[in-house]
Amino acid sequence: MHSNKTALKLTAIAAAVLAMSHATANAQAQEPVAETQTVVVTGLRASLESALNAKRTENSIVDVVKAEDIGKFPDTNLAESLQRVPGVAIDRDAGEGRSITVRGLGQDFTRVRINGIEALATTGGSDNSGGTNRGRGFDFNVFASELFSSLTVRKSSAAEVEEGSLGATVDLQTMRPFDLSKRGFNATAMLKGRYNDLSEKSDPRGAFMISDTFNNNTMGYLVSVAWGKRNLYEDGFSTGRWDNGPSVGGWCAPMGVGTSTSTTCGPTTPGFPASQRLPGTPENIAAYNAASDPNNYHPRFPRYGRMVHEQERLGITGSFEWKPQRGTRLSLDMLYADLDATREENYIEGFSFSRNLSSGGKPQTSVVDVQYDALGRMTYGVFNGVDIRSESRYDEMQTKFFQPTLNLSHQINEDWRLTAALGHAKSKFENPIQTTVTLDAPNVNGYTVDFRESGRLPVITYPFDVTKAGVLGIYGVPAGATSAANALPSEIRIRPAGTDNTNDVFSTDLAWRATDTWTFKGGVNLKRYKFNTWESRRANTAETIYGLPAGTDVNGLASVLSGFGPGQDLPAGNATSWVMPNIKAITSLYDAYCNCLKTGPAGGPGDFTLTSLSNTSARGNNRAITERDNGVYLQGDFDAELWGLPVRGNVGGRYVKTKLTATGYVATGGGTPVTVENEYNDFLPAFNVTANVTPDFLVRLAAAKVMSRPPLGNLNPGGTVSTVGALGISSGNPLLEPFRAKTFDASFEYYFPNKAFVGVGLFQKNIASYVQGVRESMPYNQTGLPLSLLPSNFTGTEMFDVTSFRNTPGGKLRGVELNYQQPFTFLPAWGRNFGLIANYTKVSSKIDYIISATTANSGTVRNELVNLSPKSWNTTLYYDDGKFSARLTGAYRSAYLQTVPAQNNNDVAGKNETTNVDLSLSYKLNDKVEFTFEGVNLTNESSDQYVGSVRNSVNVLNVTGREYLLGVRYKF
Repeated sequence: MHSNKTALKLTAIAAAVLAMSHATANAQAQEPVAETQTVVVTGLRASLESALNAKRTENSIVDVVKAEDIGKFPDTNLAESLQRVPGVAIDRDAGEGRSITVRGLGQDFTRVRINGIEALATTGGSDNSGGTNRGRGFDFNVFASELFSSLTVRKSSAAEVEEGSLGATVDLQTMRPFDLSKRGFNATAMLKGRYNDLSEKSDPRGAFMISDTFNNNTMGYLVSVAWGKRNLYEDGFSTGRWDNGPSVGGWCAPMGVGTSTSTTCGPTTPGFPASQRLPGTPENIAAYNAASDPNNYHPRFPRYGRMVHEQERLGITGSFEWKPQRGTRLSLDMLYADLDATREENYIEGFSFSRNLSSGGKPQTSVVDVQYDALGRMTYGVFNGVDIRSESRYDEMQTKFFQPTLNLSHQINEDWRLTAALGHAKSKFENPIQTTVTLDAPNVNGYTVDFRESGRLPVITYPFDVTKAGVLGIYGVPAGATSAANALPSEIRIRPAGTDNTNDVFSTDLAWRATDTWTFKGGVNLKRYKFNTWESRRANTAETIYGLPAGTDVNGLASVLSGFGPGQDLPAGNATSWVMPNIKAITSLYDAYCNCLKTGPAGGPGDFTLTSLSNTSARGNNRAITERDNGVYLQGDFDAELWGLPVRGNVGGRYVKTKLTATGYVATGGGTPVTVENEYNDFLPAFNVTANVTPDFLVRLAAAKVMSRPPLGNLNPGGTVSTVGALGISSGNPLLEPFRAKTFDASFEYYFPNKAFVGVGLFQKNIASYVQGVRESMPYNQTGLPLSLLPSNFTGTEMFDVTSFRNTPGGKLRGVELNYQQPFTFLPAWGRNFGLIANYTKVSSKIDYIISATTANSGTVRNELVNLSPKSWNTTLYYDDGKFSARLTGAYRSAYLQTVPAQNNNDVAGKNETTNVDLSLSYKLNDKVEFTFEGVNLTNESSDQYVGSVRNSVNVLNVTGREYLLGVRYKF
């Protein structure tokens, strides 16, 4: 992190731009200023009215969020601002909004345009939050909210709006000089301090904006900069999903049960003491039989852990506008964003339950005592022969985003108007350091997991002191060997990765006002999209290491995590401190970053060479896609009367041709490149009509055919074989057809004279073509892939999750939105300055999911669409008297599915409901100075993920704490 250098750069930029601004203002002081019509918009209430007016005048169904000045968005994060819109729900990473779902359709179905140009910004995240974004979804946490002046969510389609969305098109607009109500020189600076009550750390956040218009208000420029740091903890419990009794080879049977020691409990060699195999007593046999029941489930690697997030976010915008004559406007907009982040993860875990015999896992674990509830959830268990691990991971991540955009609008004459846009948007994500190191204690007796007090936070006890190195140490491969006996050795995982997304866009539109009723439009849109992602891993695909050199003290390779658990109701008896590996010391001892063979055979524990295409685990994340999307459209806008009612809207069609070139790598030949081309065409008609039943009551109807291109990961013509952690094989399908649907919308809107509003929206999407990931569990030796792709200690009988993708019929999605906005101007003086904003959305869908990709007539399972929350609401109670302003906001999202079907014999995986409560206060000391206070996540809401639709077994339960921001804004 380089905050000091960044701060110096910001100071220099501010000083230079201020000097230039004052010089320009002085130079223009003698020039006459043209008279202009302006509308002064100030305060929270006025921003709401401005957004409502924008919604009212649109021909399509849209929702708008406005900011009157820099730093005046209703939230510190763009995604959290968007969730104020009916039908929009968000997903969080590290406690802040990262992605959105619109009307039940996830981030891959939503297009985002910045300053009119389609863009895609991606970053990395923890595995629990989706990891590195290698898809089409937009990561809103890349940008500071202070940089933007408006957000528009376009829910109905029009021919003039580019294709690519089933959910919505979201327009993000940075601030421009002529957007400000006051012409001439403007400058605003803002400084905030942020405090997190879980990490107990404080961080700065600041922004400034400088703008000026000159040359008789025909030219103007605006520069804004936003910078901030964020340090927080993410504490919680996770399980790596749940699995049933017979999985990965089953449990170690008591004496006299099963076949023999060698096939039931592993080799009879040192390292697996005979005491770990239990006597064949009735109690032991009963516990073994209960644990082996396929209807009973256990956590795969129960663990408590802490993530330490550090982020530094910089954003810069620049805008120049020129109005050379009436009806002509030229704008050049620049946007730059830089998100630097580190994440350290530390876990204490028992991981035998997820491993097979060749990894020294579950078949070597004896069940001493176990209890299950009526749903098959393990509530209590005592086990012998458990491998205990302290695991630490460290990531360094950076996203750089750059977008220049040139827009032209020219009124050729009274009836003809030309508009054109040219833009380039590039997002570059790099994860150059991703390192995981472990300390291990193999085959430990007396490990206990107890859910009886809490179904989400168990009491986990260890039969040794987890705060001291010794029992937990480097359990490495013996010198001269390639594997360790009866346990998975300690590991050093090194997995650098990166992802680039580039959009080059050109569009031009011509509008002809043919009559007082009709205006006809036509245009061309050309886009070239390039995606490239890469990953490297060690040539030793098991990522194991040799034992410690003679004379090395493990205490010098470890440190202690302390103070865990204050942010959640952690049951007594859990470890709040534990020894963790010192990543820097261990990687230095082994020279793990040498990218070389240190000792031993190639591909062995001493090989730290990084490979990519030849690496069976990394190969699938080395791929590239180029898409050329060429579209043309014709549209007629109308404004007339029908049966005495004012009616306006548009009707038209868009024709688009998509040409795809996908490159990936198959398993043969150590990574053979393969390139596949695909091409498809779509004609997309669209219709929108708005009828003014009364001057204040509007009825809108819309219908369209829409399409959304398949997720990028599904198009990979190659594949990957994962032999570390969850065993899996994944292959893509570049010949997939896009998602296609017919959409129908109706909106009933009443605008009260006092700037109040009530609306009801109905929508239905008939999804005719869906893209589904299909998963099946099978032994590796039945996949048709060569055994040479597996590590030497694998036999080929290990069970792998095999995933592929195909088009399926889809299903219907229906929903209703209720929207209410009311300033309480009808109340007496004490209540006139209060107001309420509230919305509620209910969505339902039924999708037929194929159960197996390879088994004929395998059938389907019907369930909700993934990422769809059946219910969501958002409400804000506010007060604004022009001097003091306050907002209390609640946002609710009901439980939703994330994966269907899920891994490890689970039918689904999903996320439970959340309710987030935020507070914002501001006080204007005078026209120049304003003080602010914000409270974010006041209830310390947890991120609660689950597996199993009936069991709802905990997968992740993390908290990030409450955040408080105190700030001051100054207007020059």
